[in-house]
Amino acid sequence: MKKIILSLAVVASLMSCQQQKTAYVDNTVLIQDYYKMESTEAKYEEKSKKMSDELDANVMEFQKEVQEFQKNEGSMSKAELEREQNRLMQKQQMLQQQQQQQSQALRQESDQAIDSLIKEVRDFVEDYGKENGYTYIFGSNESANIMYAKEGLDITDDILEELNKGHESDSEEKESTNSEE
Repeated sequence: MKKIILSLAVVASLMSCQQQKTAYVDNTVLIQDYYKMESTEAKYEEKSKKMSDELDANVMEFQKEVQEFQKNEGSMSKAELEREQNRLMQKQQMLQQQQQQQSQALRQESDQAIDSLIKEVRDFVEDYGKENGYTYIFGSNESANIMYAKEGLDITDDILEELNKGHESDSEEKESTNSEE
């Protein structure tokens, strides 16, 4: 009986000492090189440029109004002068508020899109870990959460390849379709 208990204890201890499969990914590389992140950044850069161009056009129009006012202020009555100065100051404040509101709205929209992509990548890494038998997949970033890892434990490229897999075939099909035309 003692031999059976001893055997079971040895087997149990050996099972508890099994090698756990671990790896890590570089979070920064994973997020930055994800094709959806690249297209999202390009989308918001384009939106920002468009917004900036619109605001620049409004500012130029306002500057023309200011120049016109300065040119005609000598021929205005005191009451007209005050009214026009007040109108121009209000317009300037309105332009500044418009710029701040649009910038803030664009920043919030961009942050939400990026947060959504980060969650998508996290979920993908979780599924990848389950499918490939990992006990842990750690994340590393600029603040160096992982100071050292044995060579071969960085699976960033493997996950990126899987994550971007569908996009690459889509791109190749589009390129071959475009070259045929």
